[in-house]
Amino acid sequence: MRIREATYWQWADAQLHSRSHDEELSDGTSLDVQVRLSRLGATQLFLGVYARNGEAMLEEYYPARPGETMTRALVWGVDRARALATGALPMPVQMPRRLQA
Repeated sequence: MRIREATYWQWADAQLHSRSHDEELSDGTSLDVQVRLSRLGATQLFLGVYARNGEAMLEEYYPARPGETMTRALVWGVDRARALATGALPMPVQMPRRLQA
């Protein structure tokens, strides 16, 4: 089970249609990439990388991906999530939870 953080809940909106890609890597890390169109027609993207125990290693929300279709944004998000999970890209530094507003 994934332990969602504030970034996911900022993204979540059950009324908007979305497409998603879920993947589990051989080490148990899971990827959750979702794309949708906002009420104003902007392509929006969420990506999450989760440890085997479900804890969020990283969650990112892009409120707009200008010039990208949902399909193109989803492919970009999956590639980014895989690269972050495998170490091909460094994980962005995030503030410790107790210091976040």
